[in-house]
Amino acid sequence: MTHHAKGKPPRVGDNPLFRRILLTVVLLLVALMIIAPLVVIAVEAFSRGIGYFAKSIADPDTRHAILLTVVTALIAVPINTAFGVAAAWAITKHDFPGKRLLTVVIEIPFSVSPIVAGVSYLFVFGLQGLFGHALEAAGIKILFALPGIVLASMFVTAPFVARELIPLMQAQGRDLEEAATSLGASGWRTFLSVTLPNIKWAMLYGVVLCNSRVMGEFGAVSVVSGNIRGQTNTLPLHIELLYHDYNAAGSFAAASILAGLAIVTLLAKVALERQGAGRVQRPAALVGADSITPEVKP
Repeated sequence: MTHHAKGKPPRVGDNPLFRRILLTVVLLLVALMIIAPLVVIAVEAFSRGIGYFAKSIADPDTRHAILLTVVTALIAVPINTAFGVAAAWAITKHDFPGKRLLTVVIEIPFSVSPIVAGVSYLFVFGLQGLFGHALEAAGIKILFALPGIVLASMFVTAPFVARELIPLMQAQGRDLEEAATSLGASGWRTFLSVTLPNIKWAMLYGVVLCNSRVMGEFGAVSVVSGNIRGQTNTLPLHIELLYHDYNAAGSFAAASILAGLAIVTLLAKVALERQGAGRVQRPAALVGADSITPEVKP
């Protein structure tokens, strides 16, 4: 029996029957939309035995797709991390004309379809695009090659790190940085000794999400890559190609790699959340000022 404090109305969901129904609905949705697809991937990946699974993963085209996906992530994620930190620093620590516009522009990839982003790159870097003829004359190939795949991946994942850092750095304010600079610390010293320790978990949180999205991106990459087997197919594109070739076991074997990445990403996300990432916290006090005090030479 549920008891309520005297004079206080019951909260929404206090009814035991309502709670049971709500919990049942949530568990059913989780089972149908999340657990069931993962189970199907695991079952189908090994449906023809572990030998065929290993053979599918060892296939040259599959290995190339995995390598291309990893290389793309190794290029795109660090660049977007640097961009996110720089953008968050500029927006939260400085005042300048167009500050709100910059914040809106950073959010654009979340509101634009990845397919549209890929098509826009065709009109910019394609042969008939804005820079197409100049790039061809210079012998530079952007589309249907690694640079185009990296650019498309960078576009769709550009906001992840910045979006994690901006609310946190806004809540922290500028007091610590101003204290550091008043004590004579340089800009880099202030960033490395004061700002970075306070944002490291949120930054890693954004990096994990960014990396997961880069490795799983399909729409934008499918437009700019050309879907050339063994050359420009990333792992998600290769999975679709295998499925269209009626190689269901091979496609599910390749898909199991992405499913494994999703599980690792989830575990990393939970671990970082325990460290405080994803939560906006204001520093309790100006601490550690002595650590950034420059040495005074006579």
